[in-house]
Amino acid sequence: QVQLVESGGGLVQAGGSLRLSCAASGRAFSTYNMGWFRQAPGKEREFVAAVTWNGGNTNYADSVKGRFTISRDNAKNRVYLQMNSLKADDTAVYYCAMSYAPYGPVLTGRRGQYEYWGQGTQVTVSS
Repeated sequence: QVQLVESGGGLVQAGGSLRLSCAASGRAFSTYNMGWFRQAPGKEREFVAAVTWNGGNTNYADSVKGRFTISRDNAKNRVYLQMNSLKADDTAVYYCAMSYAPYGPVLTGRRGQYEYWGQGTQVTVSS
């Protein structure tokens, strides 16, 4: 059974940084594309970033480009989200997700492309 467990969330002041981590188990992690999404109170879950199975290609939402960086360590079965220059608008629960199919091009923000989801980690940015 596939499990995705996020960690690294917390409370940070605006302008600060956080690094989220997602540990995967139960599947050949190194062959699946991964993504990060977030959901703020009262809002739809939205795409943040995605990375291909080999880390070779990435994709970002316009709202986080230049501030967030997605990466992965296949030896550790982990995907990361480095978040810099955080803003109050970044406050949300952050979720990692794994694609349905192995390999393939970098994923977009369509939630239907992802099969498994973590339970989320809260990020709160104080202004």
